Order: sequence, then structure tokens, then C-alpha cells
Amino acid sequence: MKVRGKKASKHKVLILGASGFLGSAIYKELCSYFRTFGTYNTSNKALEKNNHFFQYNIEEDDIYEILEIVKPTIIISSLRGDFSKQVLIHQHLIEYVFKNKVKILFISSANVFDAYIKYPSYEQDKTYSNSIYGHFKIKIENMLLRLPKMQVAILRLPMVFGSQSPRIQEIIQFSKDNEPIEVFPNLIMNVTNDYKVTQQIHYIINRNKYGIFHLGSNDLVHHEDFIKEIIDSLELKNAPIYKRVYTTNDDRYLAVLPKFNTLPKHLQIKSDDILTELKI
Repeated sequence: MKVRGKKASKHKVLILGASGFLGSAIYKELCSYFRTFGTYNTSNKALEKNNHFFQYNIEEDDIYEILEIVKPTIIISSLRGDFSKQVLIHQHLIEYVFKNKVKILFISSANVFDAYIKYPSYEQDKTYSNSIYGHFKIKIENMLLRLPKMQVAILRLPMVFGSQSPRIQEIIQFSKDNEPIEVFPNLIMNVTNDYKVTQQIHYIINRNKYGIFHLGSNDLVHHEDFIKEIIDSLELKNAPIYKRVYTTNDDRYLAVLPKFNTLPKHLQIKSDDILTELKI
């Protein structure tokens, strides 16, 4: 049986944004196999005692200091915060990646295609967005794509669920407070969860994969139907109140489907897998 990674691996991984929902899931997946380090923003006593974590404020701190201490061979960018500051940080990261011949994995989003509403998007499609968030992700993607291709992996994610995800926690809280839960009846999307994304990232690192990856489910779902299925899986005490939001009269797509850079079958996911995980 092949082990997915080894503690004695040559890789030293730095996760930027390792205290967030997805960043912390990536850290938990990788830390047993690689020398893994992470950054966190707000004060956290548990992380302060962990010498593999560095407090990092994108508004004030210099990323070079952390890079010089860690000397990573792989950087995973899962940052949140001010968009213009993030662009500046990624300019610094790109300089470091190029100079030191290391690799960067960038967590991007389906929103780089949010101006295309008539069909799902694949890895080689041209990015086009109407949103500030989508424009920001495109800007960083384009900067990264100027690097030597083997040093970059762009990971575009659809909506990410999972038992501890902000989206699920919000649904639970809204139900408790008898507040309406927004659903978009005309939105067709694909989905994923933290459990599968972290496994996929582990594989990409282990196999030294590069390029653009669409890490979403192979099937499509309507947002309203999927949220209702999630709520059924959660077995909440209060009957949900729904607020149906129509941004267009017709169906619109926001889906990143894998086509060219597909992963092995055991690393692929279907929307039903996410519902199954919530029931466990």
C-alpha cells in the first residue's frame, strides 16, 4: 500500500491563511506528511504556542520575514482580507517563487467566470468576471501565469461546504434564530467540501502536478435544491424559512468543471458525497 506522503519529505510547506476554515483543513491534512508551517491573523493563544505558526497581518507585516525563516519549497495561498493588499503580497510571493525556484498553489474561485452565465466553465476557458471578487482573483491568476509553468498550480473552487464550513454554520445559526436562508432558484453550480479539497491538494503536491485545476464536483446542482437537501441532512429543529433570490429570469451557471486536468477517480467528488458526509 502506498503512503500518501512521508514526514521525512523534502518539502517544506507554508500555508498563508492557515487559521481560516480551508487553510486549517489543509494544515491538518499535510502536517503529518510534510514539514508544514502556517500563518494566522487574529490573536490565538493555541497558535501562539505552536512554533510552526506565525502571526501575520497583511495590513502591516512583511511576508519576506516569514519566507526567510521558513524557506518553504511549497507555498499555499489561502489568504483573505483587503484585495489590494493581497495583490501586493502576491507580487512579493511571485518574486520569491521565481528567485528560489519553489512552487506556489493558489486557491482561486469559480467567480473568475461569473460573467459567463449560459454554461459551465472548464480549465482552459478565458476568465471573465463582473464582480470585484472575481476581478481580484483573475488579477492574481494572471500574475502567477507569467511564472514558469511547473512552479504554479491554480486551484479554482466552487462553493465549499463541510460540517464546519462558514456556509453550513450560517445555515444552522439562521435556523436557530428563525431568520430566512437565502436560496437562488436559477443558479446552477457545482460544489465541493474541505475533506476532498485537502486530499486533492495533497495529491497535487505529492505528484508534483502543475497548471489549472477545477476542484469541484463532476455533477451540477441547483442552488435552491442543494441547500434544501443540506438542511434535510442536518435535521434542524426549526422549520427553515427560505428567501428566494432571483438575479436573472433564466438559469445561470457558476460552475468550474474538470475536463483537462482531471484527478484519479478516488479524488473526484459528486454532490451526494457532500450530503453523505453531513449525515455522518
